Amino acid sequence: MSYYARHVFFCCNQRDDPNRACCNARGASALRDYAKARVKQLGLAGKGRVRVNQAGCLDRCEEGPVIVVYPEGVWYTYVDQADVDEIVERHLVGGQVVERLKI
Repeated sequence: MSYYARHVFFCCNQRDDPNRACCNARGASALRDYAKARVKQLGLAGKGRVRVNQAGCLDRCEEGPVIVVYPEGVWYTYVDQADVDEIVERHLVGGQVVERLKI
Protein backbone atom coordinates (compact mmCIF):
# COMPACT_ATOMS: atom_id res chain seq x y z
CA MET A 1 0.00 0.00 0.00
CA SER A 2 1.16 3.50 -0.84
CA TYR A 3 1.96 5.92 1.98
CA TYR A 4 -0.58 8.39 0.53
CA ALA A 5 -3.88 7.50 -1.10
CA ARG A 6 -3.32 10.35 -3.56
CA HIS A 7 -0.21 12.41 -4.25
CA VAL A 8 -0.66 15.70 -6.11
CA PHE A 9 2.30 17.36 -7.81
CA PHE A 10 2.08 20.99 -8.94
CA CYS A 11 4.68 21.98 -11.53
CA CYS A 12 6.19 25.17 -10.12
CA ASN A 13 8.98 25.45 -12.64
CA GLN A 14 10.39 28.93 -13.30
CA ARG A 15 12.35 29.17 -16.55
CA ASP A 16 15.10 31.71 -17.10
CA ASP A 17 14.07 32.19 -20.73
CA PRO A 18 11.04 34.54 -20.81
CA ASN A 19 10.14 33.24 -24.27
CA ARG A 20 9.46 29.70 -23.00
CA ALA A 21 6.29 28.76 -21.17
CA CYS A 22 6.60 27.96 -17.48
CA CYS A 23 3.98 27.06 -14.93
CA ASN A 24 5.21 29.38 -12.21
CA ALA A 25 4.74 32.43 -14.43
CA ARG A 26 1.04 31.46 -14.50
CA GLY A 27 0.61 31.44 -10.73
CA ALA A 28 1.45 27.81 -9.98
CA SER A 29 3.17 28.40 -6.63
CA ALA A 30 0.31 30.47 -5.23
CA LEU A 31 -2.28 27.95 -6.37
CA ARG A 32 -0.22 25.07 -4.96
CA ASP A 33 -0.21 26.88 -1.61
CA TYR A 34 -3.96 27.35 -1.93
CA ALA A 35 -4.55 23.66 -2.75
CA LYS A 36 -2.34 22.53 0.13
CA ALA A 37 -4.28 24.73 2.58
CA ARG A 38 -7.62 23.60 1.16
CA VAL A 39 -6.70 19.91 1.51
CA LYS A 40 -5.69 20.53 5.13
CA GLN A 41 -8.85 22.55 5.78
CA LEU A 42 -10.98 19.65 4.51
CA GLY A 43 -9.11 17.19 6.74
CA LEU A 44 -7.73 15.27 3.78
CA ALA A 45 -4.01 15.71 4.50
CA GLY A 46 -1.74 13.13 6.06
CA LYS A 47 -0.65 9.50 6.00
CA GLY A 48 -3.02 7.33 4.04
CA ARG A 49 -4.78 10.38 2.66
CA VAL A 50 -3.64 13.21 0.36
CA ARG A 51 -0.32 15.00 -0.06
CA VAL A 52 0.12 18.15 -2.16
CA ASN A 53 3.68 18.84 -3.29
CA GLN A 54 5.63 21.26 -5.43
CA ALA A 55 7.46 19.70 -8.34
CA GLY A 56 10.17 21.00 -10.59
CA CYS A 57 9.60 20.91 -14.32
CA LEU A 58 7.14 18.21 -15.34
CA ASP A 59 7.93 18.97 -19.01
CA ARG A 60 4.38 19.97 -19.97
CA CYS A 61 4.58 23.72 -19.28
CA GLU A 62 3.22 24.55 -22.72
CA GLU A 63 -0.07 22.97 -21.61
CA GLY A 64 0.07 24.54 -18.19
CA PRO A 65 0.06 25.31 -15.53
CA VAL A 66 -0.14 21.59 -14.82
CA ILE A 67 -0.61 19.16 -11.97
CA VAL A 68 -0.53 15.39 -11.92
CA VAL A 69 -2.45 13.23 -9.45
CA TYR A 70 -1.11 9.80 -8.51
CA PRO A 71 -1.73 6.89 -8.30
CA GLU A 72 -4.16 7.52 -11.17
CA GLY A 73 -1.59 9.43 -13.23
CA VAL A 74 -4.18 12.02 -14.26
CA TRP A 75 -2.79 15.27 -15.67
CA TYR A 76 -4.70 18.52 -15.29
CA THR A 77 -4.36 22.11 -16.34
CA TYR A 78 -6.05 24.88 -14.38
CA VAL A 79 -6.52 28.63 -14.46
CA ASP A 80 -7.69 29.76 -11.05
CA GLN A 81 -8.86 28.80 -7.56
CA ALA A 82 -12.22 27.64 -8.90
CA ASP A 83 -10.45 25.04 -11.09
CA VAL A 84 -8.32 23.90 -8.15
CA ASP A 85 -11.43 23.67 -5.97
CA GLU A 86 -13.11 21.51 -8.60
CA ILE A 87 -10.12 19.14 -8.75
CA VAL A 88 -10.02 18.91 -4.96
CA GLU A 89 -13.76 18.35 -4.56
CA ARG A 90 -14.38 16.03 -7.48
CA HIS A 91 -11.11 14.09 -7.76
CA LEU A 92 -9.49 14.13 -4.33
CA VAL A 93 -12.73 13.92 -2.35
CA GLY A 94 -15.07 12.21 -4.82
CA GLY A 95 -12.68 10.06 -6.84
CA GLN A 96 -13.98 11.44 -10.14
CA VAL A 97 -11.70 12.69 -12.90
CA VAL A 98 -12.47 16.28 -13.94
CA GLU A 99 -12.65 15.71 -17.67
CA ARG A 100 -12.87 19.39 -18.66
CA LEU A 101 -9.46 20.09 -17.02
CA LYS A 102 -7.72 16.87 -18.02
CA ILE A 103 -4.82 17.05 -20.48
